[in-house]
Amino acid sequence: MVEARRIPDDPLAFIQERVRRRQLFWTYHVNMRLKQRFISRAAIIGAVDRYEVIEEYPQDKYLPSYLVFARHGGEVFHILFATDVGGDNVRVVTAYHPATDEWSADLKTRRRSR
Repeated sequence: MVEARRIPDDPLAFIQERVRRRQLFWTYHVNMRLKQRFISRAAIIGAVDRYEVIEEYPQDKYLPSYLVFARHGGEVFHILFATDVGGDNVRVVTAYHPATDEWSADLKTRRRSR
């Protein structure tokens, strides 16, 4: 398997440790969206102990990625992290507040399309 495509043994622990160590990159996309969506980098980093992986995309285009549910203060948001095991970092791809018409009441389970 190509090193860049390696899937972390424990994706949640890998993501949390890289965020704690600040071994993370902010993609152009997330930089454009955070201000519009009123989510701060500090909130994303500050929520690290409350992350929960809710969806996995091991075959994502560039790197395996994981959709993470996070809470910080009274705020709930989702973060998409791409994991680069070989480079020992994660990339913050996007972050958003989950829409209640797309997510169940717990904001962790995607609603089925009708």
